[in-house]
Amino acid sequence: MEYSYVSTPLLEVGYLEWNPAGERTAVLVHGWPDCPQTWGGVAARLADAGYRVLCPALRGFGPTRFRNAATPRSGQLAALGRDLLEFIDALGISRPSLIGHDWGARAVANACGLRERAASHLVMLSVGYGTNDPQQALSYEQARNYWYHWFMATPRGQRAVEQDRRGFTRLMWDTWSPAGWYREQDYEQAVAAFDNPDWASVVLHSYRHRWGFTSGDPTYAADEASLNPAPVLQVPTLVLHGGSDACNHPDSSAGKEKFFTGPYDRIVLERVGHFPQREAPAEVASAIIEFFERTPEKS
Repeated sequence: MEYSYVSTPLLEVGYLEWNPAGERTAVLVHGWPDCPQTWGGVAARLADAGYRVLCPALRGFGPTRFRNAATPRSGQLAALGRDLLEFIDALGISRPSLIGHDWGARAVANACGLRERAASHLVMLSVGYGTNDPQQALSYEQARNYWYHWFMATPRGQRAVEQDRRGFTRLMWDTWSPAGWYREQDYEQAVAAFDNPDWASVVLHSYRHRWGFTSGDPTYAADEASLNPAPVLQVPTLVLHGGSDACNHPDSSAGKEKFFTGPYDRIVLERVGHFPQREAPAEVASAIIEFFERTPEKS
């Protein structure tokens, strides 16, 4: 499948598309370290259910490029949410369903936090809501899981990201889910997206900014302020989390109901790790479709 492209104020965004004539639209956003093709199995099933499906590449990944060399290569979470809103606007889409995994889950949630009625539905995979605050509560077990966050704040970690992205990201794929979950060609497809010239800069800034180790792009100062503390969302929301996730512990997405005033469901997928859309695409797609049908869009 070939990429299509659309220009936003800051980016030339590459995206994959299924079923362009679908009556309803779902935007699926990948995480780190991954690529838009991660959604292939889910996207095909949503397309069969009548959805137009769009899977953009995040800033710094795959074919997406910054339009201006002077634009800061920020990876801050507010920027990801704003990028998504600008992508939707550039395509003239009204209130799509927003579905995201990992970084993508933060992007779709932040898009809903930045714009009321941005989406008809919100689906977050492998991430709990409310992760924009550098002072957020964190268990010791989760801090241990986040070793790579702290590693990237060091010069040694920077060198790993810049000089050994293949070895570094392979370790995540090998340890975040039960052994044997992926095919070699799937990893090769994902790692090709990390050849983007801005990948290392965006990744390093994202993890350093997330914990207050570096400043953000002033362009997003107002967005950052509106997202911290985490706003209460009215959009119907589904959270899917692998029960064997060794990156974000399943407990990290529990107990978030207070942030949602509309329908809210959380499903733990047993024997699934950090990449549910890759490990159990049929189960993920079925859960999403069932939730959408049970919580129809309100005018």
